[in-house]
Amino acid sequence: MTDSRFLNHLSATLAQIQADGLMKRERLIEGAQGAHVTIGGRRMLNLCANNYLGLADDPRLVASAEAAMASHGYGMASVRFICGTQDLHRALEARLARFFGMEDAILFAACFDANGGLFEPLLGEEDAIVSDSLNHASIIDGIRLCKARRFRFQNGDMADLEAQVQAARAGGARFVMIATDGVFSMDGYLADLREIRRIADAYDCLTMVDDCHATGFMGLGGRGTPAHAGVRVDILTGTLGKALGGALGGYIAGPQPVIDLLRQRARPYLFSNALPPAVVGAALAALEIVEGADDLRADLFRNAAHWRSGLAAAGFDLLPGQHPIIPVMVGEAPKAQAFARALDARGVMVSAFFYPVVPHGRARIRTQMNAKLTLADLDFALEAFAAAGRETGVL
Repeated sequence: MTDSRFLNHLSATLAQIQADGLMKRERLIEGAQGAHVTIGGRRMLNLCANNYLGLADDPRLVASAEAAMASHGYGMASVRFICGTQDLHRALEARLARFFGMEDAILFAACFDANGGLFEPLLGEEDAIVSDSLNHASIIDGIRLCKARRFRFQNGDMADLEAQVQAARAGGARFVMIATDGVFSMDGYLADLREIRRIADAYDCLTMVDDCHATGFMGLGGRGTPAHAGVRVDILTGTLGKALGGALGGYIAGPQPVIDLLRQRARPYLFSNALPPAVVGAALAALEIVEGADDLRADLFRNAAHWRSGLAAAGFDLLPGQHPIIPVMVGEAPKAQAFARALDARGVMVSAFFYPVVPHGRARIRTQMNAKLTLADLDFALEAFAAAGRETGVL
């Protein structure tokens, strides 16, 4: 029998989370993910999914997933190196590598696993990693698993980055890797990849970019923040779970020796089942769509500009940016949750973000644009935001 003291301790922790206004709750979507969703029988406008190009319910992806299951089955029941690799997996890896202009790519169950498995096989105690202070939790956890020395620079502060790289070099590091998100997803900020590339070249560093919130819609052909900045990076990680169809799966793309060593030693790769054929087949279709999706990208950024200007005109406190992530700053967690509830009552689905996802006192509603939203949808949402903002004291 489980120790009652332990369960009481957990119950007390949960009660404190509830009392502090930090409890996260899940909503049940009845049907497909999309620009509109059904929750509790109500049709809601969805402003909080990572479904940037609106492909999560695209009939072409559904058909490709069904075809892959018909030809390749439901699941692999194995890790890759035992009997879990199909021709579809290698086709997708080759397609991703070609899309990003890399030598090869390797698939993972999620980008969290990709970042978690990246650093430890490649770097040792004689090496160093210089990491942005706002990097995603998966990068932080992956670095923790690695024996390389750790240096951290303040978010977007290139002078601090250069100082930390100099410190790593002064300490005699054999290899130095600069690790950063391409887009910092809580704020919608872009990494300064041009300056990061300059510093990396000046001090002979490797560069690693997690591009989960850019692949498919930023840069030429949707190739992400390196393409947007016009620079080359050494290692690129990303996800199939956002703009590329919204299912699951992650990847690392890079030089052939990097990918080959990860196949031998990356623990999340070695000890996790291969991606199911349906996901792989749909991802292949998504990449074909994305390459020719300039119209969707144009709609996405049109929506982002319209939404940002409307929120600003209404008087909301926004973080600056050029990304389809547009956070509305609220301050304290209880107020952010009350604002989200008021929007829900008006038919707009949003999520309140608060500690520990963001710092105390920096709670927000992170709104995200979708290419399939119409301007009428956004005008409806702007009216709801203004009314809810007045009701809850946000405005």
